[in-house]
Amino acid sequence: MIELEGVPELIDPVMVAAFEGWNDAGDAASTAVGHLEREWKGEVFAALDAEDYYDFQVNRPTVWMDAGVRKITWPTTRLSVVRVGGEKPRDLVLVRGIEPSMRWRSFCNELLGFAHELGVELVVILGALLGDTPHTRPVPISGTTSDADLAQRMDLEETKYEGPTGIVGVLQEACTHAGVPAVSLWAAVPHYVSQPPNPKATLALLNRLEDLIDVRIPLGELPEDARAWQVGVDQLAAEDTEVAEYVQTLEEARDTAELPEASGEAIAREFERYLRRRDGGGPPDPGERTRPPKPPKPSGDASDDSDSSED
Repeated sequence: MIELEGVPELIDPVMVAAFEGWNDAGDAASTAVGHLEREWKGEVFAALDAEDYYDFQVNRPTVWMDAGVRKITWPTTRLSVVRVGGEKPRDLVLVRGIEPSMRWRSFCNELLGFAHELGVELVVILGALLGDTPHTRPVPISGTTSDADLAQRMDLEETKYEGPTGIVGVLQEACTHAGVPAVSLWAAVPHYVSQPPNPKATLALLNRLEDLIDVRIPLGELPEDARAWQVGVDQLAAEDTEVAEYVQTLEEARDTAELPEASGEAIAREFERYLRRRDGGGPPDPGERTRPPKPPKPSGDASDDSDSSED
């Protein structure tokens, strides 16, 4: 670990982490943490030594000019801290980096060492995966944990995933073994429009994070970006008959399955978010909850495998 500044004294800290790469479809998760850093002006206080964890032929350093002087930025993972104001201020430790190329257990141990030193009470890891989900519907967000008590208290699923995993799954398991409460939030990104950015998925992750840790997150231009993204994808889909029919098939499968956005619990969460934003002086979020009219039903059906996310 390379400490760039002294370790700050924090209030009720929560660690929020995201990693570029395999766990970050559409760059939705890493963009969410980047948004928190920008909106709350996060101050970087530490970084992991890039030599220990990254293959520079896979994640190459970049050269840039600073007042005529050439400098190199190395791929790594950095930690910053932001303070969320209000009646009950608390701090967020933001971890943003690239999925390491090697020594994952040591990588997780370093992060957990810092979490312990900072008194972190909860670790939330953001991820995004490709799924059979239509871009016209609310982004599915799954919250998982390995802690049965935490699952019941925070209305999460106990993870039962089996299969290949990334640094998100490994870090969550390391937290479990270290006795640190940890949650993973996964956004499902439409596989037919996987190119970054995906502001709608980023917005959905931030909304779910807001509910989970009970803070008001400033969204800035994200709701408008999400609407513009959906309009753009609508236009592209309309120009291709096969894509348009496929999207309608996904919509049919989604609408005939259970609709979490219509459940009483989800409605209650949305109302609570509206009250938080009203009390904070901001408008209710018109972003990812907007639901367009249902298109004509296509023939046939399709299965939705967006529930196959890893932990």
